[in-house]
Amino acid sequence: MAMSTIGTALWSFALVVGLLTLTPGLDTALILRTSAVGRRRRAWGVVLGIQTGTLLWGALTSLGVTALLTASHLAYTALRWAGAVYLVWMGVRMLRDTFAPGGQGRSGAEAAESALLSGADTVGGGWRQGTLTNLLNPKMGAFYVAVLPQFIPAGVSHFTMGLLLTTVHILLGLVWSAVLIGFARVLRDWLRKPRARRLLDRITGTVIAGFGIRLALGD
Repeated sequence: MAMSTIGTALWSFALVVGLLTLTPGLDTALILRTSAVGRRRRAWGVVLGIQTGTLLWGALTSLGVTALLTASHLAYTALRWAGAVYLVWMGVRMLRDTFAPGGQGRSGAEAAESALLSGADTVGGGWRQGTLTNLLNPKMGAFYVAVLPQFIPAGVSHFTMGLLLTTVHILLGLVWSAVLIGFARVLRDWLRKPRARRLLDRITGTVIAGFGIRLALGD
């Protein structure tokens, strides 16, 4: 009976976070852009960083720590503003680079090297970026506090079940990220053109800055 209840909870949670994973957002923009400019290792680093953040949010929620964050208006506001500033800074830097003097004459490789989110093609660099982006988003913590406990059956270890549910979210995220990275590789030839890369940077920069502004406004 307990195993059946746990299985039902896992499938139900998978449906909820699966729909959330498929919804285009900041994570999608970061992964697509990083992979599309040819930074495959960095893109996977971003993916692993995002999932590291998800694991930490899930573990902290299971321990009840993030409930303190959502209960403290000051702590939540401070984290929200830190995340907003970070995202707006990233987005503005990307947009600024595409309009920099001489940008029209640079080669695609040079443009990619100068763009903020390109960076060195290393897993470590992408991991740091993905982790920081995820952890500075207090809405992730709020989501887990509000949703995760609803899928933990009575009589089951809160921490163990919480990590199990979080693992489901991470696995779905990894699968979807692999799809995104594969799709981005298809676009790579087109993105060798400087104009195409500038367009992608402007779209991604606008999305990232927009998320930062929404976070600052509390929407």
